Amino acid sequence: MSENCTHDCSSCGESCPSRNAQKPDFRAQANAHSRVKKVIGVVSGKGGVGKSLITSMMAVTMRRRGHSAAVLDADITGPSIPKAFGVHGMLSATDDGIIPAVSTTGIKLVSLNLLLENETDPVVWRGPVIAGTVKQFWTDVMWGDVDFMFVDMPPGTGDVPLTVFQSLPVDGILIVTSPQQLVGMIVEKAVHMAQMMNVPVLGLVENMAYFQCDACGKKHYIFGQSHLEEIASRNGIANSAQLPMDPSLAAACDAGQIEMFDGSWLEPIADAIEKL
Repeated sequence: MSENCTHDCSSCGESCPSRNAQKPDFRAQANAHSRVKKVIGVVSGKGGVGKSLITSMMAVTMRRRGHSAAVLDADITGPSIPKAFGVHGMLSATDDGIIPAVSTTGIKLVSLNLLLENETDPVVWRGPVIAGTVKQFWTDVMWGDVDFMFVDMPPGTGDVPLTVFQSLPVDGILIVTSPQQLVGMIVEKAVHMAQMMNVPVLGLVENMAYFQCDACGKKHYIFGQSHLEEIASRNGIANSAQLPMDPSLAAACDAGQIEMFDGSWLEPIADAIEKL
């Protein structure tokens, strides 16, 4: 360190040990009964684009490929993962931690809705409490052996995404968008946050991209022409996928049968995740 050091590295060009010191590691210790190999965050710049749907479908897709999968529902104030999988009731716990719920096909799930006496009770909490709860889902839940964990994050770039990026060993994120140009602009905020946190963007998924006519097979772009490839190219994202407006997907979620969905739209994204 120089004798004239002001301790302000932003105004200094010296390469000293203080400047090059390793950054502190804020990652939380996983539960002793957890062995999670890969953690994938699913994010969006705004709400209502189908992030929870994509999270559920990705977990189902990886399970169909023979991997063990799990979903950590970090969308504390708007948890919808249990409903999509048809899982209800309170989680149980032991002295060692919380036991996750398990879906019909063996996907492990943890959501605040599975810790409430009444699923419709609102969660009126401030940001730090919500972020702390998400962290506890990592430290206090006995996840067991999991090949791929998908974290369903709330929209935006606030407390919870920051907590996940800093506290969990995130291997990459998927960004969910919809066709509107405005949403495309908001997506880039999520991309830039991932870059700031040194987390790679593994793929970009455009939900509600088009409607395909059952009779003639023609694709109708209800919300305007897609900007998916343009946005992916501009942000250096190598993998992308489009999900159509398909009433059967909404019906499957409402019935708690997302594990029964039929479609290969997300296979390119699954290929990229498997290469991790």
